[in-house]
Amino acid sequence: MFRGSHLARVDEKGRLKVPAEFKRMFDEKYGQAFFITSFDGERAEIYPMPEWEKIEDAMANKPSSPEKTKFLDVTNYYGQVVEMDSAGRLLLPQNLREKAGLAGDLAVLGLQNRIAAARDEQLVSRLKAAPLTGADFAALAIPGV
Repeated sequence: MFRGSHLARVDEKGRLKVPAEFKRMFDEKYGQAFFITSFDGERAEIYPMPEWEKIEDAMANKPSSPEKTKFLDVTNYYGQVVEMDSAGRLLLPQNLREKAGLAGDLAVLGLQNRIAAARDEQLVSRLKAAPLTGADFAALAIPGV
């Protein structure tokens, strides 16, 4: 389970240095292959291949629809299969880097079965603009929260 957030750097070649805590989990549970994509063109969604393959299997069982086509178009437009190098870096897809401005320091968030990377200032702005509300908590109905 990926949780928490860390700041990480994208180098001049477009490689994201995966935070040590997340890298350790990748090494122990998933291996070195990833699918990096985006759903909105603003941040990188970084899936270990076994987790992304679950999504692909679910999509393969869905009938053709405009929503399926849109999902596949978006995720494949921004997406690439990537291998983590020996230094724990992932090459972010160039198209996604350019469109989302993924350079320099990024916030890397743990999102249960994947991690995401976004410009820190953009993420903070988004969190301030749409804070968690009582209605959000009610809709989620999570015991203990």
